[in-house]
Amino acid sequence: MREIVTVQVGSFANFIGSHFWNFQDEMLGLAADPYGDPVFKIQSLNMDVIYRTGETHQGTTSYTPRLLSIDFQGSLGSVSSKGTLYSEGSNEPSEVVTWAGHVSTHASEPQNKNLFLQSLYQEEQDVALTNGNNGEAKDSQHEIQDTDIVRCLDEGVQFWTDFSKVHYHPQSLYEVNGLWMDVKQFDNYGIGRDVFMENLRGEEISDKLRFFVEECDHIQGFQFIVDDSGGFSPLAADFLESVSDEYTNTPVLLYAVRGPSSHMSLSSRKQTVVRDLHDAVSFSRLSSFCKMIVPVGLPSLSRSKTSTFLNIKDENPYHCSAVYAAALHSTSLPFRMEPLGPTADLSDVFGAVDVNGFVQMLAGQSRQNMVAILDVAMPSPCLSGMLETRQAILA
Repeated sequence: MREIVTVQVGSFANFIGSHFWNFQDEMLGLAADPYGDPVFKIQSLNMDVIYRTGETHQGTTSYTPRLLSIDFQGSLGSVSSKGTLYSEGSNEPSEVVTWAGHVSTHASEPQNKNLFLQSLYQEEQDVALTNGNNGEAKDSQHEIQDTDIVRCLDEGVQFWTDFSKVHYHPQSLYEVNGLWMDVKQFDNYGIGRDVFMENLRGEEISDKLRFFVEECDHIQGFQFIVDDSGGFSPLAADFLESVSDEYTNTPVLLYAVRGPSSHMSLSSRKQTVVRDLHDAVSFSRLSSFCKMIVPVGLPSLSRSKTSTFLNIKDENPYHCSAVYAAALHSTSLPFRMEPLGPTADLSDVFGAVDVNGFVQMLAGQSRQNMVAILDVAMPSPCLSGMLETRQAILA
């Protein structure tokens, strides 16, 4: 098997990633549904390429994304950095034998779960009760209405975890210690220049990535989703440099993403010049450590042809990131397809290619074109006619 490790760096990158992994979770659920549409039961789609099988401390089998997420401290909202599947242990302070003085603990109030996360928890509890009662379902006393959940997500999403359905491994979540969530102050290349190297952060992040790489049988590449419009860009560049040194022959496909706030008009010429310089330096460094870079993020998604049939609010990252995540999901499907055999049915699958083959196909053998354009059509055009034509030609 040829695995892919996904790395998400920055707030908007994690918004996109949260939608991306929700799509994968839906696909897994539809494929496992005995009454589901056969179109989702594609035998040649191997989800193990981007997922890993593990085991919790209680001995329960887990299936979690092969993912490393990097963001501000405090960006996980109501979700613990240890994830939701694994025991967090006691929150009591450990005894320090070298200190006999008074010890005080200062802890922030935990974030409350929104209605969407409450509904997920309620659903899991209902399933557990049903299994415990020999399949006899019990009505929930406090059922949350779907309309309330939709309104909550449409108007109240603050963190990327607010709409995440997926369980994450503890090694997947990394909050940059000392960087509390303030996008406006962490908005240029210079501010984030030394973040990766300070306080052993680089070693901690590299160790987390190494955890996922070392359990791969034969890694085919890295898929990076990076905020390139703020301080996370130099952090990602330093991390990519470390990755290119340690995993020399492993290709990196980089999506340089930009959220709605990065396209705001600036009030002075000086700010405009600073942003342009940031863009030039950011692109130069990021592109030097990857095989291919794909810019993602329009100034106005709602006025693009992509959104002709969509109701998009440009200022809402929850809206914009969903569209971009759908595009990345489609782009990554060939990486998860099993290669066709001589007796394969073309009506089931076609287009299987690994990351390296994908890059060579678009960039050429000498990497003459290392920047690719991402074009999206939503809803996507039907492929059935194309398949029938192709089969007729081959016949």
